Amino acid sequence: MKNLFAFAALTATLSLTAATARAQTAPAASSAADETAVKAVLTKYQQAVQKLDTMGTARLFTANSQVFESGGVEGTYRHYAEHHLAPELKEFSAFTFSDYKAAVQVDGPYAFATETYTYTINLKKGPQEKEAKAPIVRRGVATSVLRKNAAGQWQIMSTHSSARTPRVKK
Repeated sequence: MKNLFAFAALTATLSLTAATARAQTAPAASSAADETAVKAVLTKYQQAVQKLDTMGTARLFTANSQVFESGGVEGTYRHYAEHHLAPELKEFSAFTFSDYKAAVQVDGPYAFATETYTYTINLKKGPQEKEAKAPIVRRGVATSVLRKNAAGQWQIMSTHSSARTPRVKK
């Protein structure tokens, strides 16, 4: 009888362990796919900035998104794009990212991203200028919160970016 009880307990324990293992590995696969999808949203936004064109980028953001840049509250992405980003991009001849790294953590329908990068801005030469101004080089960081919408698409809810002049290596 003791052996039968021990066998039943062992079977129950193994069943519970197997169920727990399945539950733990299924979200990991989903989480990896979600992490890839979140990084794709961040990359699409980055590519648009490098093309100096905000056309179509509003779909990457929720309607009530919030943008914070270098200590300023910029409002929703639509407002930021229309009143800040798009006019600024018109002044540039090039905007390039380098040394880009992104870390993403997915937690259910939310994702938290931290990006680090260096960016270089080349300004257009003014009509009265003989030479273009020196490029602007900054080391930047951005943190973003994304949410998966009802259609299964990831969108940026909130993003905060800041930058500074790169430190000179000694």
